[in-house]
Amino acid sequence: MIASMKLKDRQSKNEIRILRNQLDLHIVYRFKTNNDWLVANFIPRAKPLKLLKIRNLMKLENNLLAPVFNLKDIYGRMIDLNAYRDKKIFIGFFRHAGCPFCNIRVHALTKIHKELQTKGMEMIFFFESKENVLLRSTFHQEVSPIPLISDPEKKWYSAYGLENSGYKSAVSHITTFVQTAFKAKSLGVPIHMIADGESISTMPAEFLIDKGLVIKEVHYSERLNDRINIDKIRAFAEAK
Repeated sequence: MIASMKLKDRQSKNEIRILRNQLDLHIVYRFKTNNDWLVANFIPRAKPLKLLKIRNLMKLENNLLAPVFNLKDIYGRMIDLNAYRDKKIFIGFFRHAGCPFCNIRVHALTKIHKELQTKGMEMIFFFESKENVLLRSTFHQEVSPIPLISDPEKKWYSAYGLENSGYKSAVSHITTFVQTAFKAKSLGVPIHMIADGESISTMPAEFLIDKGLVIKEVHYSERLNDRINIDKIRAFAEAK
């Protein structure tokens, strides 16, 4: 049984959907405000109302078609995903321009770019930083010829189901930031604080897309250094 009603608040009209599960009698309230979902689970006559804030509730899954974009990268080139239909693709969503976890990952991926190209595989990178911030960085300028797309409004982060988690980000910083920062320094990749609307809570994600734009591997990071294994990317590129 699904019942719905609408209300007004200071930001927008929100739709409340009440989903009644016939087996356990749970009621789920879903409030949509901009890109955030507020989810409340209520068990009648059992526990009080519990609110959880979840970013980007809908995640992608294997064997779905990848959301198609046609965007200008920071180098001024139009990147139309439809133009990649006859290729395999790695799509990486990264955090801000000064994140050592992401910049170390970008450094590693650029090292195998030409190798993967010879096997018919391309790469596309997204950063949440503004274009002018990325273009101030020699490191990010030199990511080319790999397309690097700036998405400060995180429209495509939402389309690809990326998560915001201050908790997961904090755990990564507490447990692995020092060694990651030393590694970043040794590699000569950027490391600096967030600025200009960037977020500390963005969690990265990576996708392996097969010919026809079919998603074959979805990887939403649980920690900031949690990424698809490089050997797995190579194996995907080589597979017929």
